[in-house]
Amino acid sequence: MPVRLLPVVLCFVLFSLLPAKAEDPVAQAQAVISGQIAALMHNDAEKAYSFASPGIRSLYPNKDQFLDMVRKSYEPVYHAGNYAFGRSKLIGGGEVVLQEVMIGAREGKDWTAIYEMRLMDDGSYKVNGVRMIRNTTSQGI
Repeated sequence: MPVRLLPVVLCFVLFSLLPAKAEDPVAQAQAVISGQIAALMHNDAEKAYSFASPGIRSLYPNKDQFLDMVRKSYEPVYHAGNYAFGRSKLIGGGEVVLQEVMIGAREGKDWTAIYEMRLMDDGSYKVNGVRMIRNTTSQGI
């Protein structure tokens, strides 16, 4: 009987040695974007700031300066009504993810935000910049 179990045990051992499948970079980036938008909608400056890359943090060294910049320069994101993910593009095998986000902002004004997401050393993605385009249709990346 123990000899019969040997192939089963060997299979379990071999599968445990295989590297875990990495998460989809686009899905990870979208989760970060959703988290930041949710934090902004709840005026949670600390949480929204936590999704910013070190490069952004160097420009805005605290959560209050960061939130003030978002309020002034990215009002459609700050007060996003509805949003949907559009196209995405991986650069460098996932080191950078460009993610299109269509935003239905207040007063019926529609925008496209192109998020630049950077892969950090710890495997997480952080927002490294957002380009806003005033329009109602996808322009691609």
